[in-house]
Order: sequence, then structure tokens, then C-alpha cells
Amino acid sequence: MCGRFTQMMSWRELVALYRLTDRFLIRNTEARYNIAPTQTVPFIRHDENGEQIVEDGRWWLVPHWAKEMPKAAMFNARIETVDTSPAFRDAFKMRRCLIPADGFYEWTKADDGGKDPWLIQMPGEKPFAFAGLWAHNSKLDVTSCTIVTAPAVAPITQIHDRMPVILDPSVFDAWLNPATPVENLKGILGRNLDAEARMHRVSRDVNSSRFTGQPAPIVNSL
Repeated sequence: MCGRFTQMMSWRELVALYRLTDRFLIRNTEARYNIAPTQTVPFIRHDENGEQIVEDGRWWLVPHWAKEMPKAAMFNARIETVDTSPAFRDAFKMRRCLIPADGFYEWTKADDGGKDPWLIQMPGEKPFAFAGLWAHNSKLDVTSCTIVTAPAVAPITQIHDRMPVILDPSVFDAWLNPATPVENLKGILGRNLDAEARMHRVSRDVNSSRFTGQPAPIVNSL
């Protein structure tokens, strides 16, 4: 699963990473160290002209047909059922997105019974993009998104059995393009960077979604 992530890059870095147009350079952003489900996050999608644009959405997918806000957890979509689940299959076919990030957290159980958070990042703390889905529900007037997850690969398997899919930039366009054949999509999700991940322990401050500061690193971690 992926229940928290970080987005610390500047807006200009984000614009450059996703080839956004100059009109997006005016946005002001602050580093976010502990983004939690239901919070608003930026995501990248194709517009009607096939250009990459940024939009804001609630991180907890609300299907276009929903009559009320979903109570079931909708912040992750499992790769095994994303193409068949009524909650996600329409978005998987036509409304795919990239969710910018530069880290995410997973937890392990400690000897004292508490939960130890691990910050997982790319080498050099480089920014990356989760494979995402998005939806707009006109009845509820909400735009939303979710992160696709898959069985974990090493080294993430050391701390968790699942992982968010971090897409290789070479497949960004194919993932975003609504015309990409559905039968190709899971192969695209296999083009990910998760095996390059690095991780280290951080303070338990981030165990609370109300904590918004930068957690302190813990020495002698993986």
C-alpha cells in the first residue's frame, strides 16, 4: 500500500519534469513532508490536445458514478484488480495520471510494540511519479485521484509486501494517453523504478497525519 508520501520539489522543478507550459510557472508551493489520504494533491494528466497539464484532486478516488463520498479506502488501486473493479476500471481505461512525489513511507512493527516509519526514495532523492488514476464526479463536484499499487520487489520487500508503482519516465506518455490499448497498460506498469529504491528510518513524528514538519532521520537504518 501507499498511505503517506512527500512532495518537496519546487514548482519550477515539477513544471520541468512534466513538460508543463509556462502558464503553470506562477504557482507557489511549499514542501510537503507527510501527505495523507483525502488531502488535495497535484496530478498530471493529458488534456484534450494531448498536452500534459496539472490538476488538483482529492487523494481518495470518487468514481464518476458515485452518489456519495466513498467510505471504503480508495487511495490505492491494486494492480491485480484495477481493470475489473467497478471503482477503478473506468478510470483505468480512460483517465490515467501521474502523481508527483519524491518519497513515501511504510511502517514496520518495533520491539516496543510501536510502529517505525521508513522513508523510501529514489537515489539522490530524485523526484518521481506514481502511476495514478483520476476521476471527476459532477454530482458531488469533486475531482480525485488514487495511486496504483503492486506486489513489492526488493529492496522494498524488506519492510512491506506491497509498493506504489513508480513509473519509468519513458512510459509517461503511453500511460497518460487515453488511446493506449487497455491490454498494454499492465505491461506499462511493469516498467517501474521501484527496484532502485533506497530507504531509511525516520522519527515517529510522521505516524500522525497531523505532523507536517520534516522528520528526523534515524541512524543505522537499511
